[in-house]
Amino acid sequence: MAEKTKKRGLGKGLEALIPKSALLEREKEGNNLKAAHEIEIHKIHPNPHQPRKEFSKESLEELMTSIKKHGVLQPILVTKNENRKDTFVIIAGERRWRACKNLQIKKVPVLIKDFTEQELLEVALVENLQRENLNGIEEGKAYQHLIQNYNLTANEVGEALGKSRSYITNILRLLKLDPQVQQMVAEDRITSGHGRALLSLKEHKHQLDWALKIEKEGLTVRQIEKFMQEASAKKPRKPGKKEKNVEITSIEEELKSYFGTKVNIITGRKKGKLEIEYYNPQDLERIVGLLKGE
Repeated sequence: MAEKTKKRGLGKGLEALIPKSALLEREKEGNNLKAAHEIEIHKIHPNPHQPRKEFSKESLEELMTSIKKHGVLQPILVTKNENRKDTFVIIAGERRWRACKNLQIKKVPVLIKDFTEQELLEVALVENLQRENLNGIEEGKAYQHLIQNYNLTANEVGEALGKSRSYITNILRLLKLDPQVQQMVAEDRITSGHGRALLSLKEHKHQLDWALKIEKEGLTVRQIEKFMQEASAKKPRKPGKKEKNVEITSIEEELKSYFGTKVNIITGRKKGKLEIEYYNPQDLERIVGLLKGE
């Protein structure tokens, strides 16, 4: 039997889960870091692995005001773009780059460091997941990256970041929302709490209709949860279908939280059936790992 891959350390921060790299070890820059100099701004591009897609307009305007008055005080950290010659990818400082672009500044001060594609992914995850102002969709996509690319479980990610497994799985569930509703969460037009409440609606069209209603009428999360509960209670049951008792419903909720997906328990007179939904091959592999206790 093949030997099981040894789990990476837990509870020591995200760096303990991601393979060591020049970035994460934070070694002295040495000869790998060149002196700061100016580069044409059109040659610089955002990190494609950056989880953050939305930037506060207000904070960006404040930064622009500062740059107009004092200039760019801290160079932007970049690496050479392996796919496009004579261009660079941002490692740290995308807000400064965006502010300079808005101000139509032609050249910006940069520090160049050698990074691989893998390290670009790592820096985006490590730098952003330690922050508190990622929106729910950005956060969910970052967790999804970790789970899929590093063969981790929601529990491992949670322990590394000091969050509960149920918190991680609840954030991941937001990625099952209608894409337009996800965008509304990302733009802070509705909250992550609203998004989680709308997950009880199977039809994406209904999710979007309710999301637009929330935005228009300023409905609270508690109001939406109440509406969803009332709508569920009014649904006519199929002939012969028994209503689940409280104990079975409670077990379903517990398993849903553990597996991070929909769970259905079908009870019979002597035996029953347990259904666990998955949404892609990676999701199936994750669930199988949880069942095996890996």
